[in-house]
Amino acid sequence: MARRKYRMPSSGGGIMRYGEEYSSKLMLKPGHVIIIIGIIVLVVILLNTYGATIFGFG
Repeated sequence: MARRKYRMPSSGGGIMRYGEEYSSKLMLKPGHVIIIIGIIVLVVILLNTYGATIFGFG
């Protein structure tokens, strides 16, 4: 009687390595992202405070 051959799964286990898959042309450091977010928050606060008078809504 013939023996069945069982195939073992590959050693990667289905895990993808995204670092090799995609490389962005725009690389930002975490510190730069925090500074950009801080600037956006500051602009939003200033617009909520003075935006009505600047744009003539008040």
